[in-house]
Amino acid sequence: MIIKVNNKETELAQGNTIADLASQLGLPEKGVAIALNNRMIPRTQWAEQTLQANDNLVIIKAACGG
Repeated sequence: MIIKVNNKETELAQGNTIADLASQLGLPEKGVAIALNNRMIPRTQWAEQTLQANDNLVIIKAACGG
C-alpha cells in the first residue's frame, strides 16, 4: 500500500503500525512526534495505530538551538 510520509510517497506492507514505520525509518526513541492525517498520535498509541492506504503522516524531530 502507498502512504505519504512528509509529503513523499512510501510503500508499506498492509497491517503495519506507526511503531513499525518508526522502526523501519530508524527514528530515535525520544524527540519525535508523529501526526496521522493531521492528528497527533501519542507515542503510547504508536503500536496500536494501524496504517491504511493513502494515510498522510508528518514526522517532526525536535531540534536544539536558539
